[in-house]
Amino acid sequence: MFTGIIETLGSVKNLSKEQENMHITIESDFTSELKIDQSVSHNGVCLTVVEIEGDNYTVTAIKETLEKTNLAKLQVNDTVNLERGMKLGDRLDGHIVQGHVDEVGICTEIKDAEGSTYFTFMYNASSENITIEKGSITVNGVSLTVVNSKKNKFSVAIIPYTLENTTFQHLKVGDEVNLEFDVIGKYVTRLQSFKEN
Repeated sequence: MFTGIIETLGSVKNLSKEQENMHITIESDFTSELKIDQSVSHNGVCLTVVEIEGDNYTVTAIKETLEKTNLAKLQVNDTVNLERGMKLGDRLDGHIVQGHVDEVGICTEIKDAEGSTYFTFMYNASSENITIEKGSITVNGVSLTVVNSKKNKFSVAIIPYTLENTTFQHLKVGDEVNLEFDVIGKYVTRLQSFKEN
């Protein structure tokens, strides 16, 4: 379980295919505090630490994860948003984030708004995923508030701190992002579909 508040940025140091899996080696400033079997969110994807060596640690993404997220497009020297799992008793500064990406979205617009930056994303219109105005959304692991919610499109407003301390600083129109929709909204949508059947 995560909060969507990014702790640090990591750098991809190695990518190694093994059958259908991808081993991803990351350099981070909290590697020395990690242990084998610990969960870490990588651009919003919960992955398990399988190896630690110096400042680097390795996680493994299985075929399903590679197909449902943007991790398959990672390249050496790419930057990723990192967050370790929540501790019981900590403040929940973002929202409840499971680290289970629902789908990949596309950045369709980036607009400067005198002090903040608006990013607009489009996602699959045929999916059951929804956003609501002022609701929560996780984009590449970052907990954000939805503005301008539409059927398969929404925007978020990024403050300068978030822009400078996450991978939003590198995001371009056309880039794919990992989207995790609010877990409460997902349950409400699912319950509603049961009522209709």
